[in-house]
Amino acid sequence: MSDESPLAWTDDGQPRSRLYGDVYFSVEDGLAETRAVFLQGCGLPGAWTGRTRFTVGELGFGTGLNILALLDLWRTHAPSGAHLHVFSVEAHPITAEEAARALARWPELADLAALLVARWPGRARGFHRIDLPEVSATIDLAVMDVEAALSDWSGQSDAWFLDGFSPALNPAMWRDEILALVAARSAPGARAATFTVAGAVRRGLAAAGFAVDKRPGFGRKRERLEARMPGAP
Repeated sequence: MSDESPLAWTDDGQPRSRLYGDVYFSVEDGLAETRAVFLQGCGLPGAWTGRTRFTVGELGFGTGLNILALLDLWRTHAPSGAHLHVFSVEAHPITAEEAARALARWPELADLAALLVARWPGRARGFHRIDLPEVSATIDLAVMDVEAALSDWSGQSDAWFLDGFSPALNPAMWRDEILALVAARSAPGARAATFTVAGAVRRGLAAAGFAVDKRPGFGRKRERLEARMPGAP
């Protein structure tokens, strides 16, 4: 892997992908966007009511903001004795120092960010486990291409955060083959959410077996997508 960071900083301190020319999160309010698009889009926290184990999959770990928002919700609303398992994929990981800088804009997540950054897995290729017993959670981060990660993972996700960079800028993340693997790694009734409403993504999710619906978007984005696999959780 190249020693050059995949991240560049804008003049106003926003992290931006050097490789794809896209932002890591909304310049308006990344945390509010995450909560609206991914947490609400996957029906959380209601979807894990009564569960002793709940698994969330993510394509595009980035700065870790989505997972911090998830952990913040989990520690407040998790069923008693339940454990959260996160499986996330990132082909171009950033450093712990870069993550700390990016996440510092949300002081309400500072304690969780400190836990995550202290155990940040580094940039070596392969699977990395991050144990967070403080919040009854485990993160498995696959530092590799998305197709290899999904092919090698044997789990089943109850919810998916589909957060790769824009399909126009990073089409490989949104190929039909990738969305079919997402479906194959989904539990019955699994929900998926994404910021994009690109036609290729809608068609790919539908072809993979998801029922797909448009929902009001966040900020300047007019719409977003929610999808669901058939069956009872």
